[in-house]
Amino acid sequence: MQANDAQTLVLCVLAEGPLHGYAINTAIEELAGRRLGPGSLYGALTRLEAKGLIESLDESGRQRPVRLTPQGRQVLEQELRTMERVATAGLRKLGFDPA
Repeated sequence: MQANDAQTLVLCVLAEGPLHGYAINTAIEELAGRRLGPGSLYGALTRLEAKGLIESLDESGRQRPVRLTPQGRQVLEQELRTMERVATAGLRKLGFDPA
């Protein structure tokens, strides 16, 4: 899985609300069928926070929940719409009706 894929997965699961690292990875596993390695997950979180797409909330014990920023929500929507167009075109080229 590439870094951008990991970042997109993180943004997707945060669209429902704030989560901490373990909960993010659990939600990704439910969504994608596999967990991210610790380096991939925390690397994605660091990059997303540096880009201003997620922000940390007050720590809750050892857990550090994060949430989408308005900019993160906008970037996620654009990314998903692009993915949808690519998937639809690819399915058509393979002879499937994506509708």
